[in-house]
Amino acid sequence: MRIDKYLKVSRVVKRRTVANEVCSAGRVTINGKVVKPGAEVKVNDVVSITFGNGVTSFRVLSIKETVRKEEASSMYELIEGKEVE
Repeated sequence: MRIDKYLKVSRVVKRRTVANEVCSAGRVTINGKVVKPGAEVKVNDVVSITFGNGVTSFRVLSIKETVRKEEASSMYELIEGKEVE
């Protein structure tokens, strides 16, 4: 799955256009490598996003095309940073 879509489906980022912009700005890394919006994300990848001054890192636990709001946080495990609401 594309990283911009994963960020939206998992609700780490609220809208896909915002996820796309964040990736295009070079603020998203997968396993330490800066990626573009079309980069593929796989289970067990470590994704880091720079928001303002802070960095949020999480491990991908599952990849689903659609998920309910209550189950979205089960798609990843937070490593460092703040929990997404």
